[in-house]
Amino acid sequence: MANIKSARKRARQGEKTRQRNIGMRSLMRTKIKTVVKACDTGDKDAAAAAYNDAVPVIDGMINKGIVTKNKAARHKSRLNKRVRALAV
Repeated sequence: MANIKSARKRARQGEKTRQRNIGMRSLMRTKIKTVVKACDTGDKDAAAAAYNDAVPVIDGMINKGIVTKNKAARHKSRLNKRVRALAV
């Protein structure tokens, strides 16, 4: 444990931030899984709606520093590929 007052405060702040990041990351993963499940059922309207819900959440994770720009782009690309495959 930190001895200096400012270090103790930073430790408290870091723990709060870590908990918030866990929740945000969980939200993103849940949105991704929703799209994948909709694609697996074959319902293209539900999959497209789930994809449209997931994209702003994934983009928001970039601004919050939860995921990198490339990781977010990779997720969006793969999800979009699944959704477009249903239309064929």
